[in-house]
Amino acid sequence: MENREFDVIVWGATGFTGRLVAEYLLRQYGPPGEGSRSNLRWALGGRSEDKLKALIADLGPGGAQIPLVLADSDDRALLDVMAARARVICSTVGPYALYGSKLVAACVHQGTHYCDLTGEVQWMRKMIDDYHDAARESGARIVHTCGFDSIPSDMGVYFVQQQMRARHGVACSAVKYRAKEFKGGFSGGTIASMLNMLDEVERDPSIAEVLNDPYGLNPQGQRRGLDGPERQLPEYEADFDAWVTPFVMAAINTKVVRRSNALMGYPYGEDFRYDEGTIMPFGMLGFPLAAAMSAGTAAFNAATSVGSLRRVLGRMVPKPGEGPSEQARESGYYVIEMLGKHPVDASLNIRARVRGDRDPGYGSTSKMLAESAVCLAQDPLSSPGGVLTPVSAMGEALLARLTENAGVSFEVL
Repeated sequence: MENREFDVIVWGATGFTGRLVAEYLLRQYGPPGEGSRSNLRWALGGRSEDKLKALIADLGPGGAQIPLVLADSDDRALLDVMAARARVICSTVGPYALYGSKLVAACVHQGTHYCDLTGEVQWMRKMIDDYHDAARESGARIVHTCGFDSIPSDMGVYFVQQQMRARHGVACSAVKYRAKEFKGGFSGGTIASMLNMLDEVERDPSIAEVLNDPYGLNPQGQRRGLDGPERQLPEYEADFDAWVTPFVMAAINTKVVRRSNALMGYPYGEDFRYDEGTIMPFGMLGFPLAAAMSAGTAAFNAATSVGSLRRVLGRMVPKPGEGPSEQARESGYYVIEMLGKHPVDASLNIRARVRGDRDPGYGSTSKMLAESAVCLAQDPLSSPGGVLTPVSAMGEALLARLTENAGVSFEVL
C-alpha cells in the first residue's frame, strides 16, 4: 500500500464505542504528530464537525492534536476520499447492514484495510458475496467481528490449535468453547443490530437460511461440514462436570471460526468440529438453572420473532450510543474455558482459558477493535486481501497485541 496520510481513521468516533476506541488509542499510543510516544498516525472521523470537536475537548490536552475527517455513511464519494487517506478504517457505526455497505465498498475500491464490530451474519455474507474477490484484487483486508464477537472465539481456537500442534504434532479434531464467568452486558449497538437482522428476515425469509446454516459464512463451494445447528436445550457435559446451555453469540462466533479454517486452507482439518455453550454453576445440581436459562432464551427468541413485540423491546433496551459507566466497564470481566480434543488420545486433550479484564460489550471490545486496527496498519502481515476473519487476517500478530496491550489473556490450564 502506498503511503497514506493516516494509519487509522476511527469512523463513528462520537458514538459510545467510538469514543472508547479514541480514548484507548490516546492512552495507549499517544496523540499523533511530533513528540508523540508512538509513530501511529491516526484521526477521528464522523459526519458532525461540532460533535467531533466536542469529543476532542472531552479527550483533554492530547485531543487537540488529533485530526478530524468529515464524511457521511450515505455519501459514497466522500467515503472514497476518506478511505484513500488512510491505511485502515476502523468503523464503529452500526447497525452495519444499514450504515456500513458503502464504506466497505469504498475501502475495497481504494485498497484500504477495514475492521469493525459487526455480528450481523446476513450482512457479512452479503459483503463476502459482493466484495471478497474484488478485495483480493485490491489487497484490502476487510475484517469483521473484531470485538467480543468474535475475537475470543476465533483467537481462542487458534491458540488451542497452536498448543496442540506444538505439544503433540497434530490439530485438535474438535474444540469446545464454554462461557464460564461474565460481569457486564452487551452493547446497545449489538442489540440494535440483532433487531435489525430480524426485521430483515421478516422482509426476506431467505435470509433465515444463511442465519441457520452452520457454514453460512464459508467460501462458496465449501459450505459443508460435520457441525449441525447450534444447541437449543441444556445438556450435562462430563468434560466440564456441568450443565451447559446455549450461548447467546454462538450462532455468530461458530460461523466465523469455520470461515477462518476454510480461508486458511483447513489447518484444523476438514472434519474439524466446533461448538459453544454456557457453563451453569453447581455441577450436576445445576439442571434447574440450566433449564430456566434455556427456557428464557427460547422465550426471548420467540418474542423477538414477532414484529410488534420486537419494536416494543427496541424501545426498552439500550440504544446505540448508550452504555455503562466507566466504573461498570472497568469492574467487568469474562472468563471462557476451551477444550481442545486430541484426535485419538483423550489423555492428550488441552484445556485453555481466555480471560478479558473489562466488560465484554464495551471495555474489552473497544480495546480489541483498536488493536485490530493498529495491527492491520502497522504489522507485517502475510495474509492476502479479501473479506477475512481476525485469525485469517492477523493471526499471531493480533494474538501478541491482545495479550500485551488489550488485557485479553490466553493460557493453558
